[in-house]
Amino acid sequence: MNDIFNFLSITDSISTSGQPTEAQLSSLAEEGYELIINLALHDDPRYSLKDETSYVKSLGMEYIHIPVQFDKPLKSDLLSFFNTILSHKNKKIHIHCAANMRVTAFLGLYFLIREGKSKEEAFKPMWQIWKPDSVWSSFIDAMMAEFSS
Repeated sequence: MNDIFNFLSITDSISTSGQPTEAQLSSLAEEGYELIINLALHDDPRYSLKDETSYVKSLGMEYIHIPVQFDKPLKSDLLSFFNTILSHKNKKIHIHCAANMRVTAFLGLYFLIREGKSKEEAFKPMWQIWKPDSVWSSFIDAMMAEFSS
């Protein structure tokens, strides 16, 4: 699992990464993961598999795709992510995007807004992977402000 690009084990039931290969998805299935959530787009062959949906399903896992444009994250994307995590809390989940940037930002917001973790604790995985650019810093700040009121 540690061979998956930017892999992080977040909790006993949640891990994150950049785009896994088919072999790495097979390893996730063997490790008991039940759900793969993909926040990347499907239309860039550098950062996506040819048919990840079918491949993940062939391994006996559920697959949910929430395509988040890296240069334009939306509140609706974040809310879809929140709803997906909340409705699958009893499952072992692996969440990925191209490089684990979208994922760690969304997961940080989830931990902060939905689970009430401190900002430092919620965003610790994100800061291990990257320092958000102006688009993502603005998005994170806007979502924190909106949901804190």
